[in-house]
Amino acid sequence: MPDAVDASAPARPGAVADRVALAVATVAGVGRAPLAPGTVASALTATLLWLVPFSPAGLLVLLLVVVAAGTWAAHRAERLLGAKDPGAIVVDEVAGMMLAVVVLPLTPAVLIAGFVLFRVFDVLKPPPAHAGQRLAGGVGVMVDDLVAGLYALAALVALRVVAGWP
Repeated sequence: MPDAVDASAPARPGAVADRVALAVATVAGVGRAPLAPGTVASALTATLLWLVPFSPAGLLVLLLVVVAAGTWAAHRAERLLGAKDPGAIVVDEVAGMMLAVVVLPLTPAVLIAGFVLFRVFDVLKPPPAHAGQRLAGGVGVMVDDLVAGLYALAALVALRVVAGWP
């Protein structure tokens, strides 16, 4: 299990791997948005999923890559930024938003509903999502958003089964 973050001693990015980790963790700087960077990252993800035609298998593979790269990058970025799960790390929101719609048709209605549900579950963090934040390193950063994404996906699938929408 990765070591806990020492927030008292932020590191300075120097190595290429550090710069790559910060770029991945902040989604090329999206995490530095002045207002609601997690919401911005989630909205951009939904928009890209609508604009770029992904097959279900392609989206699943991309999600797995984002989770793996995001876990590595978030762990390293926490150390570089000197804080536990700082707001600038938004790769977890990208992964959670992708998971919220991974097996559904990527229509505007699905993406908007997925975005809203994901953000609600991400903010409320119902159990066990909140407990996931206690995990160390990149796993702790990623897991609560993945749980929120699973809750959003379950809600969307239930809406489709019960009401035929979206």
